Amino acid sequence: MKLPVNIDGLLTARTVESERLEFKAGWNPKAVLHTMCAFANDFHNLGGGYIILGVAEEKGRPVLPPCGLPISEIDAIQKEIVELGYRMVPYYHPIIAPYEIHGKQILVLWAAGGQTRPYKAPVSLAKGEREFAYYIRKGSLTVRARRQDEAELMSLAATVPFDDRLNQGAAVEDLSRELILDFLMEVGSDLYEQARKAPLIELGRQMHIVGGPEEMPFPLNVGLLFFNPEPRRFFPATQIDVVWFPDDAGGDKFTEKTFHGPLPRMIRETLDYILRNYLNETVIKHSDRAEATRVFNFPYEAIEEAVVNAVYHRSYEEREPVEVRITHHDIVVLSYPGPERSIRLEQLRIGRAIPRRYRNRRIGEFLKELDLTEGRATGIPKILRAMKENGSPPPEFEFDESHSYFLVRLPVHPEARHTVEEYVTGLDRVSGVESGVESGVESEMTISILNELREEELGKKEIAKRLGKPRPTRYLNDLVRKMVERGIIEFTIPDKPTSRMQKYRLTEKGRAQLGT
Repeated sequence: MKLPVNIDGLLTARTVESERLEFKAGWNPKAVLHTMCAFANDFHNLGGGYIILGVAEEKGRPVLPPCGLPISEIDAIQKEIVELGYRMVPYYHPIIAPYEIHGKQILVLWAAGGQTRPYKAPVSLAKGEREFAYYIRKGSLTVRARRQDEAELMSLAATVPFDDRLNQGAAVEDLSRELILDFLMEVGSDLYEQARKAPLIELGRQMHIVGGPEEMPFPLNVGLLFFNPEPRRFFPATQIDVVWFPDDAGGDKFTEKTFHGPLPRMIRETLDYILRNYLNETVIKHSDRAEATRVFNFPYEAIEEAVVNAVYHRSYEEREPVEVRITHHDIVVLSYPGPERSIRLEQLRIGRAIPRRYRNRRIGEFLKELDLTEGRATGIPKILRAMKENGSPPPEFEFDESHSYFLVRLPVHPEARHTVEEYVTGLDRVSGVESGVESGVESEMTISILNELREEELGKKEIAKRLGKPRPTRYLNDLVRKMVERGIIEFTIPDKPTSRMQKYRLTEKGRAQLGT
């Protein structure tokens, strides 16, 4: 059995936050039991976590290559983990997946947030032990819940975030195997090959998007949001409306375009549409120096974070779409409801707001695996940083006392304001049909990538470094994907798109675009 995550990303804590990872060099039944209990209680609605056996830890980081577990003990350890699950109240079982890494055997336990919390476990495994306790995660540590934490844990009894609940109005067949395979291929999961032939119910349980008893299984809401072609059938208003006001918000004219479908597709199509039609670059020349200043009317990274955060943190029980309103002066992203109750506006404005509990624990998990979010309250600081680095006015955040809505306003860069109207003339303002004009942001980076590939084949990480980025950004990943689809670059290993050895090279069409 394999997991629906990239194992390399998991081991390096790239796709999962460190507080959701527990590394253990050897087999320690009591410690594993208590951590299983803590992840099952999912005190902050983070989506549980992973226990990785056979990998040592040093100063909070895994020691690689792994030390591994003795092959002769693997089966016995797996059986003992199942027995430990029966010692919890109520009983609980993680998904166990063996992997071979650098020739060493390790076990990965995926302990998702439980459906019937709170859970408690025996304090020790001594024979006749009668004392049980509740365990939770505090940062990267498993601790016994104190009185105040225990009372709060009790208030969560049998409450499960909406995205992790069974949907009894749908059937397992409403999950698309094709969409599941696309996801597994994109994230580089070892589950991909198995998923092509496995029964859909079995595959859904492995991915934790199907639940319920064997005789009556149902898909989870998160499964329908990601792996159904039209989630609006089950969750009305699961869409993003992009509205352009040529005469500002108070005018009579506006153009509206609606995006829907599985959450990743909806997000990417929305961002691509905004990028192509409303973003441009302004070059400011200075009389006192040769170097010109380049600014964007709106920095793409800030828009990306605002849109992804809205999709991640909105309520799918409310029949209100995410709305993106664009004028000559600003871009406003509006979603419902507002942020978690512990958030204060003054904290938000300085980028120091950290929610005590997340609304959608599973949505965040899948979005992070797709590199669409980093999770852990990083979105607002990234918006602040992107606006500052672009020289734009600071973003504005707003919500009311009842936290019924959340609004992010991104003001246009003062030097780029006059170019917005000129740039969007490529859009038919009546029908909302795109003209096919390629954005200045995208075309410039496309040429840069083509030039880097002129003489040698490069992987995404190498391309990012050549462009001055510490790692591939989500925008770069999307752009490279589109360049492959356009046929101007191609895979060096076409039959294994997710291979860690994958690189890219110019095609004849790409060389023609460069004029070489």
